[in-house]
Amino acid sequence: MTGPRPTAFPGPARRELVLRAAVRQGLLDPEESPLAGFVDLDAVAATVDALHRAFEGPAGVLHTFAAKANSLVPVLRRLRDLGMGCEVAGPGELAQALSAGFAPERIVFDSPAKTRRELRQALDLGVAINVDNWQELARIDEILADRTAPESRSTIGVRINPQIGGGSVDAMSTATTTSKFGIALADEGNAERLVAAFRDRPWLTWLHCHVGSQGCSPDLMAEGVAATLGLARRIDGELGHRRVVGLDIGGGLPVDFGSDRADPGYAAYVERLRTHAPGLLSGEFRVVTEFGRSVLAKAGFTAAYVEYTKSSGGRAIALTFAGVQVATRTVFAPDAWPLRISAHDATGAEKHGEPVEQDVAGPACFAGDLVARARPLPLLEPGDIVALLDTGAYYTSTPFGYNSLLEPAVHGATVSADGTVRFSPLRRAQTVEDLLDRTGG
Repeated sequence: MTGPRPTAFPGPARRELVLRAAVRQGLLDPEESPLAGFVDLDAVAATVDALHRAFEGPAGVLHTFAAKANSLVPVLRRLRDLGMGCEVAGPGELAQALSAGFAPERIVFDSPAKTRRELRQALDLGVAINVDNWQELARIDEILADRTAPESRSTIGVRINPQIGGGSVDAMSTATTTSKFGIALADEGNAERLVAAFRDRPWLTWLHCHVGSQGCSPDLMAEGVAATLGLARRIDGELGHRRVVGLDIGGGLPVDFGSDRADPGYAAYVERLRTHAPGLLSGEFRVVTEFGRSVLAKAGFTAAYVEYTKSSGGRAIALTFAGVQVATRTVFAPDAWPLRISAHDATGAEKHGEPVEQDVAGPACFAGDLVARARPLPLLEPGDIVALLDTGAYYTSTPFGYNSLLEPAVHGATVSADGTVRFSPLRRAQTVEDLLDRTGG
């Protein structure tokens, strides 16, 4: 991408500007809307710009956004307008990507369990497919053989598991010895079998790997790419001609949830790729990426009013509307997914005062519904606002229906040069009527 760089990444002053505007405009209201999500769309544009700039060079790189990170159609549409493709992992995400206007040839379909119907739809549309396992490869053989015109516009590749180990978050590590994803490269006979698979199928032209996400270092990710690149060169060498034309190197760049820094950053990751997988970005192969959390997380925050406060056993507790339904991973796995929290008064202005250790609790009816434990914050009072930071991905966009708590509205924000904040709807708040309709009422 060329031209001027978009607005820089958000910090405390910009978040406060957006939050105060949301209060003034009634998007946050203690009676009508005590909980809402916000995505700084200028920050999203800055992140996408940084991604494109980091990978500039002779290789043709398609950056797809992992829809699982934020599948709200207006968000996907904005990413499409910024030049991204879309990676999907099921029929729902595929429908959302198509609704957002992504061309099929800029969509990648990844999933460890695709039905025949889903595979046929992807092949009919020309959506790229990454085959997860030997049985799925045989299923595609059957589908293509049954077609009147067996050729498909789809790019078809095979996902491999390079089996190089996991990161610090087990649930996010997908290149362990026994991972459920992909064809295990180091298992006996699999490398030879993959070479034969490419020899026998002229439509098989890509390789895919994804080592994991949060908790996986850029070096570990790059080592997985290096193993995939090595397999591509082996296939081409043994077949005596170019068969692997492109590599899908996945996404997974971790996010620093402890500060406002955008570390490690795409440029730093590209340097690790150049070290571990030299030649990857030389133009020898086409390249696809699938970043998700790193594109959206730091552009978003979740705001909630404090409804009640209390003290129990000497511990201050603030009861808010932000809990497990919008911070599921943090509530169930707080050590792996801690969130920063900022305290604000009823206007949205930063709250000052001596820090007091206090629990910030959600509204769900179980004891573990806490987004922070013994967190030092200015003492919260009813009517104050808490903001859960770095929640632009996987939080309000992916709600959990515990206690039938209603899904909050999510708003996009842009800030003009004079400081004026403008909001656009990304998802309207769920109503009781919506809930009853969805649950058969």
